[in-house]
Amino acid sequence: MPISPYLLLPRVPYAQGLSAAPPAGAAPATGEETGTVPSGLPGDAELLAVPFAEDLAPEIELPVPAAALLAHHKAKGEAGEIVEVPVANGDAVGRVLLYGVGDGSATALRKAGAAVARRGKGRDAIRIVLPGGPVAAFVEGALLATYTFRAGEAKSAPVTLEFVGEGVEAEVAEAEVIAGAVALARDLANTPSSVKSPAWLAERAAEQGVAVRVWDERELRSGGFGGILAVGQGSVHPPRLIQLSYEPEDATGHVVLVGKGITYDTGGISLKPTSNMVFMKTDMAGGAVVIAVLGALAALGVRVRVTGLVAAAENAFSGTAQRPSDVITQYGGRTVEVLNTDAEGRLVLADALAYADAELDPDVMVDIATLTGAIGIALGKDLGAVFASDDELADELAGAGTTSGERLWRMPLIEDYVPALDSSVADMTNIEAGSTYGAGSITAALFLREFTGGRPWAHLDIAGVGRSGADEGVFSKGATGFGVRLLLEWLSGLQKR
Repeated sequence: MPISPYLLLPRVPYAQGLSAAPPAGAAPATGEETGTVPSGLPGDAELLAVPFAEDLAPEIELPVPAAALLAHHKAKGEAGEIVEVPVANGDAVGRVLLYGVGDGSATALRKAGAAVARRGKGRDAIRIVLPGGPVAAFVEGALLATYTFRAGEAKSAPVTLEFVGEGVEAEVAEAEVIAGAVALARDLANTPSSVKSPAWLAERAAEQGVAVRVWDERELRSGGFGGILAVGQGSVHPPRLIQLSYEPEDATGHVVLVGKGITYDTGGISLKPTSNMVFMKTDMAGGAVVIAVLGALAALGVRVRVTGLVAAAENAFSGTAQRPSDVITQYGGRTVEVLNTDAEGRLVLADALAYADAELDPDVMVDIATLTGAIGIALGKDLGAVFASDDELADELAGAGTTSGERLWRMPLIEDYVPALDSSVADMTNIEAGSTYGAGSITAALFLREFTGGRPWAHLDIAGVGRSGADEGVFSKGATGFGVRLLLEWLSGLQKR
């Protein structure tokens, strides 16, 4: 059965006229000031989740006072901490979840939302009284924690989440859009490569409500996209270059996002070990992020012109695959000696970056890719890497990462390492010929920089965080969708400058 590219997010009915108890440490609210929580558990919800507070609304009938319960459990109100209390619910027994929100920051609320939603596993519905503070972060965490993926089955909402609050409709709606975009990126990356080909990826891009142009293998050949063609020549599934265009009225500036779209990576003739191949269906996670971001921009009202480019190919092992020592001609005419066919991501990205520089005239370019295993060793599973030719751009992206919960660490572009890419038979090599310099993530970024035309550019290496990680309690086994939230945060902020 074909796998649906969509995630059906939990239904989120919204109850108005009610508001949350304050975060831990704040003065408790009274019913006269903020409204009250209805007594008993709703008929369509098996759980009622309420933030920690010394004085809960009197309509919630707990077996003992809330303060005594929290003291008994030695509850500190930390983000993600939950005290479950049985209560009468008609002739049945319901549950009230008293949850902690820590310092009330976006990071803490994202973790708290995820913890509450996970506690509803196996239930039909949870009614959640929203806390104070950045509500969107809490809702994002809750929605993303319900994400599931199972091959060959239609998606269904594992639990209905009902968010209760006052005056936060816009924040809840925004969080739904962002969580939906992350879920789409995860779905695309988690789809098995027996289904997912470059053409399939192009079809999914065409469903995002923006203008799409797709180059097939003949158009790639006539256009001079030698890197994409070389990587894809060993596969029965021909490569594609996918362009998505978002052009709002009165747009401010033009950003090009470039995503690596390797739908499966065997390593080619430089074959990977089997254990390293198992998760290579996610080697197009960067391309998935670009597709998901472009699809969410209109709903978020972003007024920046954004062009997305996804360089899609399958790096297969066959008699027609490119060989180590081949020399290829990238878009724009630069020649590259291929010393390792498993360093293929930079070859497809180079074509897309060179095309963007030559034909699209962007103000700034950002590429995102599961590019190097070395970056996972350097930064682990919780930090993405940003390399940038422009200090302001690096700071903006790092700030967006902090705000969105997808943290970045700036890595250096060391000029002394440029000779690592010298070739005696071409303009450059795709990896270092020896072991004099090392620093595989840095030399990969230096390779990409050669195709940016000197424009402001940043490279996000998400090989570590794109496939697994804590993600503040939001992680679900498989692809993480890392990059969607931070890029949407960054693009939304650009229009405010």
